[in-house]
Amino acid sequence: MAKKNRAAELEKLIIAYQASYYNGEEEIPDSEFDLLWDELKTLNPESAVLKKVGADDTDGFPKAKHLIPMGSQEKAANPEEFRAWAEKILSGDPGVKKIFAGQYKLDGASLELQYENGKLTRAVTRGDGVIGDDITRNARRMTGVIAALDLPFSGGIRGEVVMTHDIWKKKYADKANCRNAANGLMRRKDGEGCEDLKLVTYDASASADDAYFKDEIKKIAWLKKRGFFVTETKEFSTADEIILWREKVAEARKDLPVDIDGLVVKDRRTDMTDLRRSRPERQIAFKFDLETAFSVLRAVEWSESGGTYTPIGIVDPVRIAGTTVQRANLNNPDMIRSLGLKIGSLVTVVKRGEIIPKIEGLAPVSAAESSKIEEQEIEFPTLCSTCGSPLTDGGTRLFCPNASCPKRLHHRLEKWVNVLDIRELGDKLLRQLFDSGRLRHIADLYTLTSAELAELDRMGDLSAAKVIRHIMTRRELPLAAFIAGFDFDGVGELVMEKVCSAGFDTLEKLRAAAVEELAAVHGLGDITAGTITGGLVECQKEIDDVLAAGIISIKDPPPPESQPLRNLSFCFTGELKTIKRNLAEEKLKALGAQVKSAVVKDLSYLVTNDPGSGSGKNKKAQGYGVAIIDEDQFLAILEGKKPRQPQGELF
Repeated sequence: MAKKNRAAELEKLIIAYQASYYNGEEEIPDSEFDLLWDELKTLNPESAVLKKVGADDTDGFPKAKHLIPMGSQEKAANPEEFRAWAEKILSGDPGVKKIFAGQYKLDGASLELQYENGKLTRAVTRGDGVIGDDITRNARRMTGVIAALDLPFSGGIRGEVVMTHDIWKKKYADKANCRNAANGLMRRKDGEGCEDLKLVTYDASASADDAYFKDEIKKIAWLKKRGFFVTETKEFSTADEIILWREKVAEARKDLPVDIDGLVVKDRRTDMTDLRRSRPERQIAFKFDLETAFSVLRAVEWSESGGTYTPIGIVDPVRIAGTTVQRANLNNPDMIRSLGLKIGSLVTVVKRGEIIPKIEGLAPVSAAESSKIEEQEIEFPTLCSTCGSPLTDGGTRLFCPNASCPKRLHHRLEKWVNVLDIRELGDKLLRQLFDSGRLRHIADLYTLTSAELAELDRMGDLSAAKVIRHIMTRRELPLAAFIAGFDFDGVGELVMEKVCSAGFDTLEKLRAAAVEELAAVHGLGDITAGTITGGLVECQKEIDDVLAAGIISIKDPPPPESQPLRNLSFCFTGELKTIKRNLAEEKLKALGAQVKSAVVKDLSYLVTNDPGSGSGKNKKAQGYGVAIIDEDQFLAILEGKKPRQPQGELF
């Protein structure tokens, strides 16, 4: 339960920090934001927040689409995680000598330069990964942005907008760091100060020719020849060589002219299909090692998100990974009890991957030192600060059980707006309507009128009409997304997709399901099953009212004949010869199959053109008894035929 509420808290933090970042007022370093992101991905991988790479900027810049989506990268926080990634890449091409390209991971703001016949046409910020802000006028003032190339190239060139330490110290030391200063300048309407920014490039792609670039090292040389600044890039043949280089770079980075927060490692061979994925598989961000420090726990504050109370430790200031830390996560009541923490305890504070600080445990002290420590018990809140109800201590979660608690009702509205991605209904407007009593339940949204919104401060007729138009846009949602929007504690779309795939694919079937039936769904268990059934009862009227409004409807489940592979799962290793992997994955999903990135016990098929290789995936599949098939057998399955050597019946 604590995981579910922690996920909700993380969603709220990420949305807030994204807003500050994309408005040039970044509150935390990129490295710290990453841990919030990674923690949410672990707790609730289907969160709608994770599907938004950036933000929908509302600062007046025109919007433009990227030539290649600017997705996020996989991350490795230590050598073990990096070796696992490298082994996965190596196992994909048995017998082929693998060369890696290693680069500095610049800590700035991403920018894509778009060229047509050698002329710069647009400079687009990261935005939501697909569409960003067109800041071409500002970009032309930056050092390193070239308006006309020496050849008729059409395509995109990617880089990082950075500020050097020298310029920051001389002119912008009032900002927290170079990155904060750079983000603010690049989004100024008047462009003032953009001449103090520098674009350092690291990637390029041609618009109509995937074979234009075939090698990442040569790509960097091509960029350098065109006159661009390029990030430090080296060639490596083993993972150990990269790990050693990372250690050397980590020691020397304090003397570099710009900030870096790790390395980016890629397969040297350029793979445009992989680059188009929202999260490319053939490159990874290899972050620097975590740092630790010892401090004293002085107090515990309780962060409130929805109905959940999460403990935050207040410690004596310590310097970790370039920032001063005074607040550190404590997760939940059980963690406090299991660690034996008390006010006054000497504690170990860590930053996983240089990101969000966390109290890891008690600091090592001698018996003599321990006897000198004055400690007192940590007090847990007992009453909800909003409605006054007694809090329930569930061990992994401290929460308000009152279903009518205003804080819980507001959080549900936030979740619904987030799931439906109604960006025009911002947090401030939602809060204003909630505090006035106009909104209490999701169905209330569909009774709003533009006339009443127009009467609110800073709205006006046009803005009000726009908000209402987006709220009233008819939407047909999958059942999984519909239920996720009602904010059952930690039950997101991924969980509900499992439930729907198990046959509970209509609202009627779901409401009729017993806890025992849902608990039998693979990966759910009694607690989650109870949360779903309890949530359906609690929100029964609200669900019916939303559907009765006629704006939102639930998609009918696809007929069984349209999803003949719905009970199967597939994993790929190595290259496919006749079909791009992303297209193969899309075809499988359309037929109802699941696509997995790793070999697991319940996997149906591992697809590889070298079934006899000794790769890690092949060995694991053999150990689990998973069927290993080649491309021809895989294509036969897509065509509705049985593979030559099936494991079990398909149809």
